[in-house]
Amino acid sequence: MTRTDQIPTMTSGELAHLGEGSVAYLRKVSSDDLRGRFPGLSEIQPGMELWALFAANGQPILLSDARDRALAGAMENDLVTVAIH
Repeated sequence: MTRTDQIPTMTSGELAHLGEGSVAYLRKVSSDDLRGRFPGLSEIQPGMELWALFAANGQPILLSDARDRALAGAMENDLVTVAIH
């Protein structure tokens, strides 16, 4: 048995759905960068630093001006959060 036979593998489809419904990532974002990520976002002041919570697949969940509120939103939805720097 070779060493590679012992390593579990995932298909690209399985990897794409990893963490779906249970993991979200938290990221500090600039209001200048939000247009593409949050379609339908109303006018927002340029240059603001905000906190965004995204599903594991990159779908935006919520936007907040405070990190603790974004984390509370994740907890309300039973999501484990990871931080993206």
